[in-house]
Amino acid sequence: MSSVSRCNREVRSDAVTGMRTSLSVVALMVGAALTAPQVYAAEAVAQEQQTLTVDASASDAAESSAASDYSVPVTRSGTKMALVARDIPQSVSIVSKQRMEDQQLQSLGDVLNNTTAIQESVADLDRRTYYSRGFLIDNYMVDGIKTVFEPRWNLGDAQSDTAMYERIEVVRGATGLMTGAGNPSAAVNMVRKHADSREFTGDVSATYGSWNKQRYVADLSAPLSESGNVRGRVVAGYQDRNSYVERYGAEKKFIYGVIDADLTDATTLSLGYEYQETNADSVTWGGVPRWYVDGSETDYRRGFNTAPDWAYNDKTSKKAFVNLKQNFDNGWQTTLNGTHNVTTLDSRQLYIQGYFDKNTGAGVSPYKAFPGYTPAVGGTGYNTGERKMDAVDAFANGPYELFGRQHELMVGVNYTKQHNTYYGTFENISSEMLGDFNSYNGNFRETDWGERSLSQEDITREKSAYMATRISLADPLHLIVGARYTRWTNDTLTANIEKNNITPYAGLIYDIDENWSTYASYTSVFQPQTYRDINGGYLSPVIGKNYEAGVKSDWFNSRLTTSLTLFRSELDNVAQSTGRIIPNSTETAYEGVDGTVSRGIEFEINGAITDNWQMTFGGTRYIAAERDGTAVNPDLPRTQLKLFTSYRLPMLQELTVGGGVNWQTHVWQDVDAPEGNGTWHAEQGSYALVNLFSRYQLTKQLTLQANINNLFDKEYDTNVSDSIVWGEPRNVSVTASYKF
Repeated sequence: MSSVSRCNREVRSDAVTGMRTSLSVVALMVGAALTAPQVYAAEAVAQEQQTLTVDASASDAAESSAASDYSVPVTRSGTKMALVARDIPQSVSIVSKQRMEDQQLQSLGDVLNNTTAIQESVADLDRRTYYSRGFLIDNYMVDGIKTVFEPRWNLGDAQSDTAMYERIEVVRGATGLMTGAGNPSAAVNMVRKHADSREFTGDVSATYGSWNKQRYVADLSAPLSESGNVRGRVVAGYQDRNSYVERYGAEKKFIYGVIDADLTDATTLSLGYEYQETNADSVTWGGVPRWYVDGSETDYRRGFNTAPDWAYNDKTSKKAFVNLKQNFDNGWQTTLNGTHNVTTLDSRQLYIQGYFDKNTGAGVSPYKAFPGYTPAVGGTGYNTGERKMDAVDAFANGPYELFGRQHELMVGVNYTKQHNTYYGTFENISSEMLGDFNSYNGNFRETDWGERSLSQEDITREKSAYMATRISLADPLHLIVGARYTRWTNDTLTANIEKNNITPYAGLIYDIDENWSTYASYTSVFQPQTYRDINGGYLSPVIGKNYEAGVKSDWFNSRLTTSLTLFRSELDNVAQSTGRIIPNSTETAYEGVDGTVSRGIEFEINGAITDNWQMTFGGTRYIAAERDGTAVNPDLPRTQLKLFTSYRLPMLQELTVGGGVNWQTHVWQDVDAPEGNGTWHAEQGSYALVNLFSRYQLTKQLTLQANINNLFDKEYDTNVSDSIVWGEPRNVSVTASYKF
């Protein structure tokens, strides 16, 4: 409680209203979360077991033993060494396949929006970005190989279908040891499913839900050789849905195939391919105006759509990969990963951005006029793009002895090349062209598109070498130290940038007893920038420090885990707009500002409280501000609580019931008033969303499940800017699943 009190005393008086109340709520929940395992452990002393000890060779067995749990006992997140969660000196959340199935988390965005201490930023129905501790999550990985997220061009990463993945891992804070360059937010790793069955097995499901949603998924595994040493797996799906927003519709198709071959008793080769196509029609681009020109609030219905019938947004993703693992008799293992990814975008859309007269419907631009600028209240855009990514990652890990004690070492190298190419053309929409917006129904004519011009082209390369070792200083005390060397280059149409950096990593873990441990860790932050200053030169990278300290526990062979984390990130040279234009260009000039700090607390309890009861309960409270006290991204909630649980009735084992609630504190943002004359204050109050589910095992193979989201039909805004993007109203779905 003393740490929480210190955080409470540091809150500035002009920050979010109700901070102290929020912090008290978090403190109460933290206490409940951390004492719950002790209560249940006391009731089950006879079942008390030692904390699970893991080496690399035991990883697969440990993971498969808890297939129906919300917890995943062993992970390589954070260090690439196979460890239980309490031995990783960082804040880690893992969303298991069972959790995704219970809550019907069918996209990566669904998972992140329900993950502890992750905040969602919504631009419109199809563009969502995710933050942690106040900073953009810019590193997304598949099987440990990262793709750098380009925020200007959203290629649908958050729409990746989870049917292809075994679990989603999130390591919060700075993750330089794993990823090199990046924000001190989080790294998200999607772990693919593999062909691990030597018998023909499968799972087929059909889902029907609100707004004519239909979804069909088949997941089939089979041996491809008589001995079963060569196995195959195919996951294929189709989804089609409309929306609470009129005229909008989206279709998704995906297929994933993998072959796993045991070349020898110690050598495994995996080859796979992943394809996903997502097509959206009459898709919104931004939201609807928040205010009229006189400052009064608008009242558009949640289903109002500004997109015309000709608007669309299509994205395709193709990923091929290879994985080779070699085990040695001395406990060492080598892993080689390679991938080739191509993601494409094809989009024609229209946006509305302005203030309108509530009587005449005439519009006014939000921007102050300047030479060469024609006032506009919207625009259209025809954009296409391609992101190519090639990467190779190789590492080895295993035990070694020194001074009579056993330790573990991990060493690796990585190469990534990402080539981004984007073309576009646009048209500004004046108030006269749009007409009376009060009678607007999306009937704006399609632009006579001219030739698209090159909007952006760059090639980013990262060459890295990394190392970490887990040193056993004493039976209860372990030290993890490591570093990553990164050579980062970015070639653009006008410049070549090269940066070199060494990112140190250190973490100390002390086992208090067989269930509890405490830890402290440090790593540096390195994030190159492509912003330019007033003289046209590129800003130096963001640099900083990330500190964490906390306590963790695991129970019942890591089927239940808890964590409580205090963190602090300090950043220098963070890009900040000067409001000026670089001479002889249309680019805004930026300057590097020192002294950005994010600090706070996180907690989570996750896993099997009993054999029949699974639960994930987590929360965060943080403050992120620049040196002068200005809030960083105030449109993100500073306090969140997320709970989801399932319970199988002991007296009726065929029936499982559950649900959850996501609560967040209020958010705000100051935005430009009409024609740039001052600012207006946008705000969304605190709210909670309640979800329920129930599943009944009709036969050994057949189950029927129902889910209800936003049970009380809460009306809330997810954009909090000069536009409004309403969150989803109450919706339901029913899923029938047959496993064999």
